[in-house]
Amino acid sequence: MALNTGGQARRISRVYDSTLQSVDDAEKLALEVAAQTGFAEDDVHRIGMAVRECMVNAVAHGNRYSAHKKVEFSLSAGGGRLQIRIVDQGAGFDVETLPDPLAEENLLRHSGRGIFLVKSFMDEFLVRRLDPSGTEVILVKNLEAPG
Repeated sequence: MALNTGGQARRISRVYDSTLQSVDDAEKLALEVAAQTGFAEDDVHRIGMAVRECMVNAVAHGNRYSAHKKVEFSLSAGGGRLQIRIVDQGAGFDVETLPDPLAEENLLRHSGRGIFLVKSFMDEFLVRRLDPSGTEVILVKNLEAPG
């Protein structure tokens, strides 16, 4: 059964520990909400992968698995779109300084493709460095009208 995406938005917020279990929990929640919202199976899978990548970045790179740092996670579904917000308490980073994963010198690297994939899976991808610390990531996927 699909949620009513034309009316008032459904919002879910969680605060997660900086653990890989939190990554799994956030991905599972995103998959459930995306499916309930009415996204096609392929889009649900892409949303889950984008959330997993961003949560791993928040837990591992942002918070560095610190037991003292949390990850704020929220989903908002409504109006024909799903918006996901992920905020860590790390030092922050500038997305513009990330190496191009398609550049020849980076093709054989074992990491560095996550943000590239997230950008290709989602309709909107915003990264903002917070003051005094932390990174906010916003992911948006629009629900296509049945054609």
